[in-house]
Amino acid sequence: MRPAGKLGPQPWMQSREVRLVVGALTAKRQTVRFVGGCVRDSVVQREFREVDIATPDDPGTVSDLLAAAGLKAIPTGIAHGTVSAISGGRTFEITTLRVDTETTGRHATVAFTDDWAADAARRDFTVNALYADPDGTLYDPTGGLPDLNAGRIRFVGNASARIAEDYLRILRFFRFFAYYGSPPANAEAMAACREHASGIARLSGERIAHELLRLLGAAAPAAVVQLMHEAGVLDRIAPEATDFARLAHLSRRDGDDPDPVRRLAALLRAEPEAIRARAEVLRLSNRNRDRLAGLAALPPVSPTADERVLRRALYAVGREKFRDDVYLRWAEDAIGTHPGWREVLTFPDRWTPPVFPLGGDDALALGLNGAAVGAALAAVEAWWIGEDFTPDRAACLDRLGAEAA
Repeated sequence: MRPAGKLGPQPWMQSREVRLVVGALTAKRQTVRFVGGCVRDSVVQREFREVDIATPDDPGTVSDLLAAAGLKAIPTGIAHGTVSAISGGRTFEITTLRVDTETTGRHATVAFTDDWAADAARRDFTVNALYADPDGTLYDPTGGLPDLNAGRIRFVGNASARIAEDYLRILRFFRFFAYYGSPPANAEAMAACREHASGIARLSGERIAHELLRLLGAAAPAAVVQLMHEAGVLDRIAPEATDFARLAHLSRRDGDDPDPVRRLAALLRAEPEAIRARAEVLRLSNRNRDRLAGLAALPPVSPTADERVLRRALYAVGREKFRDDVYLRWAEDAIGTHPGWREVLTFPDRWTPPVFPLGGDDALALGLNGAAVGAALAAVEAWWIGEDFTPDRAACLDRLGAEAA
């Protein structure tokens, strides 16, 4: 491959943990290169987490080289040529150059190669087929640099063929467009996504949810989600996802506090049980499933609510759900310019819900038992809340005594 330019000095390339891994892999003068996201994001000066490295050496040789340098090697994906190296407490994925020999739409069987161009040809998007030498020299065998600079998300080679290899690439296309793309979306890619939309049914719920939630974390995901709908993709994932306007309003208001689950709640329009069922299909965690279903019904929070109302609401649902509820109710307000919304949103920073001062032992000490314990405590707590949380323990005990009489 011919060089296509050079990255300026990159602190991550010069870090001790990276230099240790590169030094181990090049101990026998082998050529290794950084690849994918770390190169792409360095070009556009974005932050990233993972540093991936490509090498012509097979996984066994990679493991031996790492061990010889005193670095731990983990066989995370030997069948696909991937070994993870641990250096300075960080994990680095090292993958042997490869070509696909068989694809099923979900998984690929690969063969190892020493051909950098062949390795690039099997990757999904041109912006992900960028390589860099340890000195920063760039290689761009598929035209990814001009695509990246122009905001074009384009499949490597034939879009339909790339998607047929792994249907998850449909969702990845929209995610990458949300983060790196500029309208209009690539026509060939959109046509291929539409053509293969039915293939999404072959993907696991976990893989679908992973991509969807990452997309929803983008700065302005609503327009891209609507593109998914136009391509016949969104109905295959969540037919309840229809409220593009509410998602757009929310993402304009929560830009400094984006939350993919909250944004998914804004997008979905259905009864709580239907949303819980969709969360099950997507195999969300129990916590996210319950949270999503709980956000389906919005409380009557308003930007003019007085603090007494806000205290009761915050006490009832807790800090996280209170903020979620406010954001979603705010997103229902198409204009959303009332200054009170920001005040309501930050209310949990100004008031911490107190702990109800009574417990079961207090009721038992008064001779209550069984269901009467819970009923009496609930009655006193309701009274305490109605009094704006001001009665102290002694006053609550007096009230409990009256309930027990």
